[in-house]
Amino acid sequence: MKLLICLLALLGPWLAGAGLAQRRPPVIQDEAQVPAYSLPPLLVGQDGSPVRTRKDWEQKRRPELLRLFATHVYGHTPAWSGQVRWKTLQENPQALGGKATRREIALYFTPDDAGPQARLLLYLPNQRRGRVPAFVGLNFNGNHAVEADPTIALNPNWMNPWAENFIVNNRATERSRGCEARRWPADLVVGRGYALATLYYGDLDPDFDDGFQNGIHPLFYRAGQTRPDSAQWGSIGAWAWGLSRALDCLLADPAIDGKRVAVVGHSRLGKAALWAAAQDPRFGLVVSNNSGCGGAALSKRIFGETVGLINEQFPHWFCKNFQQYNYFEERLPVDQHQLLALMAPRPLYVASASEDLWADPRGEFLAAIHASPVYQLYGHQGLAGDMPPPNTPRATGRVGYHLRAGAHDMLAYDWEQYLNFADRVWGRRR
Repeated sequence: MKLLICLLALLGPWLAGAGLAQRRPPVIQDEAQVPAYSLPPLLVGQDGSPVRTRKDWEQKRRPELLRLFATHVYGHTPAWSGQVRWKTLQENPQALGGKATRREIALYFTPDDAGPQARLLLYLPNQRRGRVPAFVGLNFNGNHAVEADPTIALNPNWMNPWAENFIVNNRATERSRGCEARRWPADLVVGRGYALATLYYGDLDPDFDDGFQNGIHPLFYRAGQTRPDSAQWGSIGAWAWGLSRALDCLLADPAIDGKRVAVVGHSRLGKAALWAAAQDPRFGLVVSNNSGCGGAALSKRIFGETVGLINEQFPHWFCKNFQQYNYFEERLPVDQHQLLALMAPRPLYVASASEDLWADPRGEFLAAIHASPVYQLYGHQGLAGDMPPPNTPRATGRVGYHLRAGAHDMLAYDWEQYLNFADRVWGRRR
């Protein structure tokens, strides 16, 4: 009997892996192959009671959904008793050909200047009257990648080894400057009267499975704790936390309109932007660009990237609890239309790309559609109708959407739609 128990203990992990391998379906990128699925209800509480009013939503259903997403998907963010400190390290009052003042700001997360920190890059329009609205988001390759200016500090931290960005031995090089400028058209944003702020996501947590030792997670460990618990945050949670700390800084700037700060993110950083805004109501507008599985796309469609595939490739992104739904999406108690609904009544814009089937554009659109009833609780128009063709934005209410022709990226066309949307919902005139 003892021998049998020992054999089962040794074979258990292999049997579990074999079971998942048998369960793992082929990747679906054809609408005809999407299986029947059922979405968890948006306006029905866990106890079965209907949600009919804003009070029902705000006092019962919204907190309930936030807890469910924290417990099963992103992980709970530990309480933080500290305060972020910041210091301007460099300022150029004639950036972008004189159109902007550019600042590099150090954000310190402990009393020690040598402790964990992030660098915020901020562009402020020089031609402005009063406070200006702003967009803030995380970048993939360091602030030096946003603009090919040799005076912007070259980020020294670990980078993903993307050869096209001239990363060598997981570090940026001088040739990396400006490699991500297409995603951060500062000239366009500033020209429309908005400030633009960004910080490198790797300053908060390096994007590899390092056991949560080299980012901000250890700041929150209990005595003797060495990694987050199963229902505590992963990397996406840390990146989202960093966005809120950047917002702390922006809200203290007298040039920024604190009620009109939009959070924006692309791909995995779009997931972080959504989770940041779900937890932090101070963000005044929310933009998800090609955020896919774990972002704006419905998980239960199992189209393109799935919960199992994303957790196997990136086990550090979400909380450990999320892994129990690998290839068992039907058991997941939430889905992403509920996450998008957590943005209400704040304006929400979701964007997809026609060739980006891995991120499930239709699933992103449908999630926005199914989130709209909460906006209606507030008397706002959500999103309705059939999915629009490429390059035909639909943004007449408080929920906007477009499908850009092309591949997985965030380009000037996308930004033009975000700026147009912000102008309209915030009542700005060009």
